[in-house]
Amino acid sequence: MLPDITPEDLHARLQHGETLQLLDVREPMEYDYCHLPNSQLIPLGEITRRWEELATDRPVVLICHHGVRSAQALAFLQHRHGLTNLLNLRGGIHAWSVRVDPSVAVY
Repeated sequence: MLPDITPEDLHARLQHGETLQLLDVREPMEYDYCHLPNSQLIPLGEITRRWEELATDRPVVLICHHGVRSAQALAFLQHRHGLTNLLNLRGGIHAWSVRVDPSVAVY
């Protein structure tokens, strides 16, 4: 089982000022439509060559539409590069929009 975080838990950690890297693995068009503030875009197809941009000194939360692509990225990064500071946003940005912040567009 891959490590994950619920939208509510992520919101609470951000509200408490925890330093996290938010990494969005969707495509640029999706990211342009809606994204979490302060998130960084590295599309899933670019993870293999840009993985060194991920923080190693704090948790990294991977985000996609529903949590599938971000889970794929997390599994790759864990198994290929041994990263242990990764969390998958359960339900993706869709769950964030529905359960935490309705101002973030749903698609």
